[in-house]
Amino acid sequence: MKFNTKIPKHLKQAYNKELKQYKLCLENKQFGNAWFHLERSHIIGQSYPIEHTYSHWLMLKFGFRQKDTKEMLGQIIRLIVGGWKSFINHVPLGNTGGANVPPLKRMPIPSDIEKLFKIS
Repeated sequence: MKFNTKIPKHLKQAYNKELKQYKLCLENKQFGNAWFHLERSHIIGQSYPIEHTYSHWLMLKFGFRQKDTKEMLGQIIRLIVGGWKSFINHVPLGNTGGANVPPLKRMPIPSDIEKLFKIS
C-alpha cells in the first residue's frame, strides 16, 4: 500500500498558484472564478493529506461566506474523512471536492492538470 505524505514540488507550485488565483478572485468578489480555482486546487492536492484537507477547509469557509448550508455540511463531512483517504491513496481522482458532487465520484481531470500528474 502506498502512503502519501508529501506533495511533489511541481504539484505544490501548481496547487499554490490555484490558491493564489482563488484569493485574488475572492478579493475582487468574482465568486464563480474563485470557486473554479478552489476546485482546481482540490484536484491537484487531493492525493496529499495536508493539501486535501486545506482545500476542504477553504471550501467550508467559502460556504460560510456564501451562506450555503449544503456546502457547509458537505465540507464538514469531507474534512472528517478526506485527509486519511489521501494518506492511504484512496481518493476519486478528478473529483472537484464541492458538495455539488458525490464525494467518491471520479471525474475527468483537466488536461493541464493531467499533464502535471504525468510528471510525478
